[in-house]
Amino acid sequence: MQTSRRGLLAAAAALPFLPGASPAWAQRSPGVLRFGLSSFPPSLQPWANTGTAAATVKLLIHRGLLSYAPDGKLRGELAESWSNENPTTWVFRLRGNALFHNGEPVTAADVKWNIEQIAAERSTAYYRAEMQNVAAVETPDARTVRITTKSPIATLPNWLASYHMMMVNPRSPTGAGVLPIGAGPFTITGQERGTSIDLAAFDRYYKPGQPKLRGLRLIAYADENLRVSAIRAGDVDLIEYVPWQAMAAIEADERLKLDATNGPFMYLNFNATRPHLGDARVRRAIGHAIKRDDIVKVAFFGRGSALEGLPIAPGSEFFDETLSKGQAYDPDKAKALLREAGLPNGFSTSLLSTAQYGMHKDTAEVVQQHLAAVGIQAELRLPDWATRVNLGNRGQFDIAVMGTATDNNDADGLNSLIDGSLSPSYVRSAGLRIPKLEELMQAGRAEFDAAKRREIYLEAQRVALQEAPLVGLAWRSQGYAMAKSVTGFQAMPGALNFFSGITLEDTAIA
Repeated sequence: MQTSRRGLLAAAAALPFLPGASPAWAQRSPGVLRFGLSSFPPSLQPWANTGTAAATVKLLIHRGLLSYAPDGKLRGELAESWSNENPTTWVFRLRGNALFHNGEPVTAADVKWNIEQIAAERSTAYYRAEMQNVAAVETPDARTVRITTKSPIATLPNWLASYHMMMVNPRSPTGAGVLPIGAGPFTITGQERGTSIDLAAFDRYYKPGQPKLRGLRLIAYADENLRVSAIRAGDVDLIEYVPWQAMAAIEADERLKLDATNGPFMYLNFNATRPHLGDARVRRAIGHAIKRDDIVKVAFFGRGSALEGLPIAPGSEFFDETLSKGQAYDPDKAKALLREAGLPNGFSTSLLSTAQYGMHKDTAEVVQQHLAAVGIQAELRLPDWATRVNLGNRGQFDIAVMGTATDNNDADGLNSLIDGSLSPSYVRSAGLRIPKLEELMQAGRAEFDAAKRREIYLEAQRVALQEAPLVGLAWRSQGYAMAKSVTGFQAMPGALNFFSGITLEDTAIA
C-alpha cells in the first residue's frame, strides 16, 4: 500500500502545471514576498519551542544577542562583539543602534531581565534549564553585559544564538494574545488566525539597508500538496518543507528553483513511564528492528540516508564511523533483546506521529510494520501538528516519531534531545534520566580543549547507544522552493537548516 501511495504522489507531483485564467503572479504587491508556511504556528511566544513554522516567524520579528551567518558561523546580532574573559565569564558588547519596535533602545538591563525571566522558577522557556547554569548577569554600563556561569561553558555563545533565546522588550504590554515587542527586521501588522500573518519592514532596524523587502505575507498550507500547487501556480513566492515527491518537479520547472540541504533528521523518542519502555533493552530492540532504507525510500523518495546512531553528521569532528552504525538493522538481535527483557512475544503500544506532514506519517507507517515483524504491535495515532506538539510536551504518548535538527552544529546541540534533566519537551523522551550521559554532556560543554572535547563526546555516544534515549531513523534532505525572481534567501547548512528564516532579512524579489 505504501509503495502504491508513493507512486501516486510522485506521479501527481510530476504533472505539468496548467495556469488558470488569472495568474497570481500579477497580484503580488511590489516588494512583498508571499511565503507558504507548512502550518500556522501554534504559538509565537519567543522563548517556547513550537515548531519550525513558528521559528521562521520568530526569526522575522525578534533578534537575540547572537545568531548565525549563512555559512553557519556565529555572528553578532544585538551584540556587536563577544569575548571569553575566563572559563566562566563571557562579555557581550551591545550595538549602539539596536532598537525595539517601539523605538526604545536595547540595553544591557533589558538583556539581564530576559535571561532572568527565562531562568525563573516558573518559566516554561525551552532554554530554562540551560540558563540555570548562569550565576550572575552584570551590567557595567548600558551596552555591556557580563555573564558569569557556575562552571565553564564553552558553548554559551551557541545557546545565545538559538532562536529560543530572543530578547524582548521588558516593558511590552501584557495580556491574552499580546506578543512581546521584538527588535527584528519586521513587525506583525495583522493576522488571520489559522490562515495568514502579515508583516512590514521595521524602518529602524539596526542593519543598514535591511530588510530588503517591504513586507511579507505568510500563508499557512497545512496540506503539502496544496503548498506545492501554490508555488507552482504563483500564489506564493517561496515555500518551506518541499515534499520529497515534489522535488524533481520543482527542479524541472523553469520558473522555480529548489534549495535543499541535509541536516534535519527523523528519530523515535519514548515515554519511559509507559509499560516496558523504561527498559533500555526494549528501546535498543526497537532500534535494531527498523530497516532505515525503507524509510528513506518511502518517506523521502531516496533523498536522504539511513541514520543508525546519534545524529552526528559525517564530516563533523565528533563523527565516528563505527558508532554511527550502533543501531543498525538486525531483527534477530531485536528479538533477542526482547527475550532478554522478558518479552519473548513482544507487546502492544502506541506510536504518535502526525498526518499533517507526509514524511511523519510515512515514517510512522514503516516503523509500525517493522516493529510488528519483531512482535511489537504499535497503534498509530495521527493528530494534526499542533495536537502532536501538545501531546508530546505533556508526555501523553508511548513511542513518538519526531523530526528536527540539533540546536546547532556542535555536539552539544544534541543535548536538547537526550538530556532528561531539561524541561519537558516534545523533542525528547519523557520520564527518562541517564545520569552518566548527563554528566558527559556537561563535561563536554565545560571543556575548551578540542581534542578532549572529542573524546568526551565519543564516550557520550557510546553511553547513548547503550541506553537509547532516542532511536535514529533517517537523515533527510530539507528543501525550500522559490520563484527565480527571489534572491538572497538561503537554506542554512546542516543542523542550522531551521534557522533559514534569518536570511529573509537579505531576501529581495524582483
